[in-house]
Amino acid sequence: MVTLKIDGKTVSVPEGTSVLEAALQNGIYIPHLCHHPDLPDLASCRLCIVEFDGSDSPVPSCTLEAKEGMDVRTRSEKIDSLRSLAMELLLAAHPAECVGCPKFGRCELQLLIQYMDASATRMRMRVKRVPTNENPLLQHEMLRCVLCGRCVRACKDLRQVGVLRYNKQDLEVYVGTLHNKLLADSDCRFCGACAEVCPTGAIRDILNYNATEKRDTLIPCVAHCPAHAEVPEYVRYCKLGEYAKANAVIHEKLPFPECLGRVCNHKCELNCRHGDINESVSIREIKRACAEKDDQLLWKKNAKQLPATGKKVCVVGGGPAGLTAAILLKKQGHDVTVFEALPKLGGQLQYGIPAYRLPRDVVDRETSYAAEIGVEIRCGERIENPVDMLKDFDAVLIATGTHSGTRLPVEGSKLPGVLVCTDFLRNASMGKETGMGKRVIVLGAGNVAFDCARTSVRLGAEKVYLACRKALKDIKADLEEIEQAKEEGVEFLDGRTFDAVVGTDRAEGFKLSKIARTYTDDKGKSVVETVPDSQETVDVDTVIFAVGQRSGLKPECGLELGKANCVAVKDNSCASSVEGIFACGDAVTGTKSVVEAIASARKAAAEIDLFLGGNGDIREVLVERDAHDPAIGHIDGFAKIPRNEPAIVSPEDRRTNFSQISSGLCDKACEEAGRCLQCDLRFDIAPARPWTNYQG
Repeated sequence: MVTLKIDGKTVSVPEGTSVLEAALQNGIYIPHLCHHPDLPDLASCRLCIVEFDGSDSPVPSCTLEAKEGMDVRTRSEKIDSLRSLAMELLLAAHPAECVGCPKFGRCELQLLIQYMDASATRMRMRVKRVPTNENPLLQHEMLRCVLCGRCVRACKDLRQVGVLRYNKQDLEVYVGTLHNKLLADSDCRFCGACAEVCPTGAIRDILNYNATEKRDTLIPCVAHCPAHAEVPEYVRYCKLGEYAKANAVIHEKLPFPECLGRVCNHKCELNCRHGDINESVSIREIKRACAEKDDQLLWKKNAKQLPATGKKVCVVGGGPAGLTAAILLKKQGHDVTVFEALPKLGGQLQYGIPAYRLPRDVVDRETSYAAEIGVEIRCGERIENPVDMLKDFDAVLIATGTHSGTRLPVEGSKLPGVLVCTDFLRNASMGKETGMGKRVIVLGAGNVAFDCARTSVRLGAEKVYLACRKALKDIKADLEEIEQAKEEGVEFLDGRTFDAVVGTDRAEGFKLSKIARTYTDDKGKSVVETVPDSQETVDVDTVIFAVGQRSGLKPECGLELGKANCVAVKDNSCASSVEGIFACGDAVTGTKSVVEAIASARKAAAEIDLFLGGNGDIREVLVERDAHDPAIGHIDGFAKIPRNEPAIVSPEDRRTNFSQISSGLCDKACEEAGRCLQCDLRFDIAPARPWTNYQG
């Protein structure tokens, strides 16, 4: 340690610390612009000049090493005069308007101008003539650049990418790329470090945000994951081949990564910032690979387990929501019993999603963890009246999902040969008779509808149609489902109304009409206009409704129910109308995704733990995080590296059986993880330290 005086204040700092950092770290503000604590210093702005005993003239404090016994002065008439001159020179080539700048209110230069009460009125103003380019994610408006060099140092020294550099054109020096190439053509990694350290807004994010929106905007994969899994963290571990650590990070929020790695609706991936460059990172497949390749199971070894509380919880429903809550509540120390009406655990993972998408051995393996940690499992036991369970349990959680299909009230909808999606898929999963004939039409536009259509193909249907009201490009099913169904021979009848089932003793056809347009009338009612004389009858003997699902709860269950017989809960809560009874997942929201059910269950578990006298903190750290390496390095052609896709069995080999159709990324997982922009590293960069932090 060395001890010195700055403006009469005695401070002690480690050897090698600059005078500027010694001052800033001890509450003494010295104006600065080119300095940043994470970057090597250049002393180019000349704003941080100071005097010290023995100096002939003011010197930049960012490159002046603090020495024992040094006496430093940060203000004097000479210092103030030279600082003002340095600022005026900077402002002479900087746009005078501030209010119109997207970084207005967050600009370090603007704050410095206020602090120094500076202007460029003594200087001859000039306009920079610099090349401009349009790039994804990052906006370069180099007219605002003051050549502080932070971005160049961040790119070269911090990230070790080396894309940004100083260029010269017609005597004008500016920051750009080699030969003024686009960032994507210059091998930019799009990490955002340049925008993070830029003090003026010359380099900034294309997306605007305020301070509270920044993290969610810049790390959208985490923000859009309903459970807020730490996506960049586990993707980074995967890139390094550290699958056990990656899987541990995943398990902190998601208890069934092998299942989710196959069937998650991957909102994280759909919002991945890499998609603005070429293609999003295959996050779902990376999750699957990490879970499959983990041979250390750190997530089990480091699992949380609090002492027994003596409290008992009944969970009604053994699907992803119920099991997630059961596992979390058991780890909080409560005794948990799961009642599942069907023979095996898993809910829609077991009885809804077809085995060609989600093999049953994967479901069995991941759902067995609940029993492994001491949750009592009682399959084949249906709970009709959950209120009665309060006699033996301190709390009850309803997580029964939506296992009842919906029939539209069209003519003939109750004829033999007319099925509902839930019954059809459950019977197919259990190897039971489905009631399906040889020619099938599925009505619906979601993933469940495609599951029904593709299951029908595998059960031997000679012809399968899928009809929906929207145009194919507008339906909500996953794109891969649509493409694979096409390959398997499913014929689409999109943009159609569902008019009637044809037949007397059983279904013999289905009438549809082409939709001309849909609109909402003055009374708020949806109106559908059909193309005149467009009605047709499709020759089928089986009609499967996949137009929605309902909870199986009945009005006499003792709870207040809402739409589709789902449990009515209090605002921003999982509590039902009966004290001590909670609900989560599809039983509350209606049919959603698996990951949304898990997120809902996490909320319910925290709430139940609080109700039972706990602190509601269900978090667990299953692996200690390693320090992030800021040097991501240069990769030739990074922006153009194509996305790795999973290997899919050919249509000819898959359409006759329920064997798994995707083998995942296999040995390409690390390579795919290497495409990640590592957006979270930006938040490791030290924030700006304006003078306003040092007042009062």
